[in-house]
Amino acid sequence: MPSDLNAPALLLGPLLRHVDPVSATVWVETDRACEVEVLDRRARTFCVGGHHYALVLVEDLEPGSSTPYEVRLDGTQVWPPEQSAFPPSRIRTPGDQGEFRIGFGSCRYATPATADSADNIPPDALDSYAERVAGQPEDRWPDALVLLGDQVYADELTPPTRSWLALRRGKDAPPDAQVKDFEEYTRLYAESWSDPQVRWLLSTVPSSMIFDDHEMIDDWNTSAAWRREITGQQWWKDRISGGLVSYWIYQHLGNLSPQELAENTTWQAIKGLHEDSDDAEPILREMAVKADTDPASIRWSFVRHWGEARLIMIDSRAGRVLDEQHRRMVDDDEFAWIEAAMQRSAAEGVQHLIIGTSLPWLLPHAIHNLERWNETLNVRHEGRWRGRLAEKLRQAADLEHWAAFGDSFERLGRALVSVARGERGPAPATALVLSGDVHHAYAAELVHPGGLTARVHQLTVSPLHNQAPHPIRVGFRIGWSRWAQQFTRGLARLAKAAPSSLQWDKQAGPFFGNQIGELVLSGREARFQLSVTELGQPDLRQVLDMPLAQG
Repeated sequence: MPSDLNAPALLLGPLLRHVDPVSATVWVETDRACEVEVLDRRARTFCVGGHHYALVLVEDLEPGSSTPYEVRLDGTQVWPPEQSAFPPSRIRTPGDQGEFRIGFGSCRYATPATADSADNIPPDALDSYAERVAGQPEDRWPDALVLLGDQVYADELTPPTRSWLALRRGKDAPPDAQVKDFEEYTRLYAESWSDPQVRWLLSTVPSSMIFDDHEMIDDWNTSAAWRREITGQQWWKDRISGGLVSYWIYQHLGNLSPQELAENTTWQAIKGLHEDSDDAEPILREMAVKADTDPASIRWSFVRHWGEARLIMIDSRAGRVLDEQHRRMVDDDEFAWIEAAMQRSAAEGVQHLIIGTSLPWLLPHAIHNLERWNETLNVRHEGRWRGRLAEKLRQAADLEHWAAFGDSFERLGRALVSVARGERGPAPATALVLSGDVHHAYAAELVHPGGLTARVHQLTVSPLHNQAPHPIRVGFRIGWSRWAQQFTRGLARLAKAAPSSLQWDKQAGPFFGNQIGELVLSGREARFQLSVTELGQPDLRQVLDMPLAQG
């Protein structure tokens, strides 16, 4: 470790991001410009707003290999830390293997050391998961980690961050203070990714990430009315620009494959800058402003290839079409891209098709019916008093999941059914939708239409580190009840909401507490395991081990 006070220091990372059979990318943040070295591969840092980052591409790895690695800055080793309590960080490439294990979850509000103890948030499931993984043999470690949104909270700040804001702004930060620009976003990531457990986990398990609303603001892109109101606020431009620039650096860049990096015009423009004199912030701010005003200008969705498993991660926030008469979760071009990726997966004989989306596709029936009812009222009465009341309810009750975008809900269903019937190629064993957002966990299965060769499941896991207030717990328990389903179905019929052609049953849940899910895949077999922490119980406790498909 560096003893020279003038030597560069590692601030965040390393994060092991995209990994394929022969290559990997490793992301770091440093305190100054320097050269970053991982396994004899080197990259210069790039500068954004006075902060320094690097993405090191490590190539010529062996398929199915496990390689310990160190990080050096200007030739000095800075990772792993001296006297680390964790095993060496490793790059493990896919290859000939039996079991493939995927950890997943969403909604991590900072770290336990920075959260307000008065909030009574249960122990951090991601910290506990890291400690459990570190104590297991390497062949039991997860092969991938999928983080499904709200990796940071821009609109719910911890006491230490409010104190930091007060010093930066020169005035007290109130309890409801929020971040306002890129510099303040960097504080959120430093707070969330600095604890040693998560730092080791992210250095060792390849991670895939997508945003959700709290990374920008609660209810982000709920509706056209919401957007008209927010864009009229003077502070919004700096907020959304800072949020998207920081997301691109801290999360999106690592989602890209080496080929995608080579084709990404923003990344190539940054690589062409001179680190010692050029700042990439103007390039990224231009990208962010365009992405917010013209969502089709960038694709945040991406694909991960994991041998017999395939992840298609869908951006279900930034790319929405919000015109009330033509609401879509993503536009037609984006959906065509999703469908083509699903079709390629089937044609290539993938055994487990995994759709990642921060928002659940299959909700508790009563909540699904309420969202369909509400959307119908908004469409039919747009601009009139009934429409304004429906919009107020939509925003107050967060009625903005896939069910509230009825056309997109049905289109995703048709695409999954087509794959599950083997109409696009050999049917996989499972088609799985992984989601978060709703601060509890459950499993549901599509039961109609029939004739499905593949099992189609919705698996929802949230939060990693937050809480579910009592009204949410009560609401989601009621949401699965038969009487609530019948009542809300009648409400939707009264509004003449178009009924869905899909039917699904709850298979497990709801589960509350902080939690993390695991998919365990082997050939055509699949299992869903769920582990939970509760107040006074810091260790993860497995509460579910459910078969999804038999071999």
